[in-house]
Amino acid sequence: MHDFRSFFLMNTEDVRRYAVEVLHRFDPDEETECREIGDGNINYIFQVRSLRDGHSVIVKQADRLLRSSGRPLDLYRNKIEARILQLEGELAPGLVPEVYYYDETMAATSMEDVSACRNLRRELMENRVYPHLSEGISEFLTDTLLPTTDLVLDAEEKKRRVRFFTNPELCKITEDLVLTEPYYDYKGRNIITPGNEDFVRTSLYEDEELHAEVGMLRLAFMNNAQALLHGDLHSGSIFINETELKVLDPEFAFYGPMGYDIGNVIGNLYFAWANKFFTCPERRDVIGALEKCIEEIYDKTRAKLARRYDELVTLPLYREGGFPERWLDSVMADSLGYAGTEIIRRTVGDTKVMELNAVTDPGVKVPMERALIRLGAALIMRRGSFRTGGEITELFRQILA
Repeated sequence: MHDFRSFFLMNTEDVRRYAVEVLHRFDPDEETECREIGDGNINYIFQVRSLRDGHSVIVKQADRLLRSSGRPLDLYRNKIEARILQLEGELAPGLVPEVYYYDETMAATSMEDVSACRNLRRELMENRVYPHLSEGISEFLTDTLLPTTDLVLDAEEKKRRVRFFTNPELCKITEDLVLTEPYYDYKGRNIITPGNEDFVRTSLYEDEELHAEVGMLRLAFMNNAQALLHGDLHSGSIFINETELKVLDPEFAFYGPMGYDIGNVIGNLYFAWANKFFTCPERRDVIGALEKCIEEIYDKTRAKLARRYDELVTLPLYREGGFPERWLDSVMADSLGYAGTEIIRRTVGDTKVMELNAVTDPGVKVPMERALIRLGAALIMRRGSFRTGGEITELFRQILA
């Protein structure tokens, strides 16, 4: 029997013992159940629950190997995830799970069970659009991004954090899968829906002007250590119910352009909109709620960043001569550019989303994917020309028309 003093990959029985012997979350004689609840590729996630009173804990353990391919991975990413959850918990209380314990030996983070909330992507597929989503996620974005920049943070502390959160393996995944392969497919991993081959070739593979703009976004992703990012903030990383919102799974965290997180949120909501428009166009209530949500996330994030900037940024150089407005314009332009790259990579890359996978009729799927690719390219190419959420929803309405 393993004693948790050296790393091994735990199963449900190991985790049940771990919760008693290491975490001390349960009494030794307390009856508990443990089940694996994750379906990811690089971590194992377990829930341990008391059969006596129902209290529970989540244990997330990092694997040394990529589950799908067996490629080696550095366990340091688990330390990064635990630390960013602690920092985000301080900056945005209540919007991330509370971390109880980080175990460097076992590469395991133990945290609050947020199963009272549900996966946002699945909720949107079930036509549940929560009115408080835009308020909660704009709060999270503003409160976790701006205070981690050089505009606010002590310069030495910022550089220490950049060093700590250097995450080369997972950044490489983003650099390849999001910001390169959808435009070149040099590894042959893109998955194109039959009937869209020529459209993808002319719209993505042969568009040199688009390549130049994606190149600028890729270079910024790799070099602009602007803010501490979640790094993978899609709608499957957001959990929600009628009153709460929790952001999970920041293992891709690193210092990068803050628009990357904002854009990932916005980009993924367009998949829900496209799915509803093409599969159940009669649900105007749901489509309208999604349009409103995208508009509000853009507008509220922009307004809250402006307000928090005024509260937090004190250096005169950063407050005069139109600097705040120019800075905010650049952040929001980045956000729309990265929203575009997220939309394109999920549409043609090898990591799809359920909003696309659920559509099997080629007569529906082909035009839906073309609309999304057009949207993604337009957001990238015209990212500096939008100023309101209404303008970016009107863009998609024009494409759909």
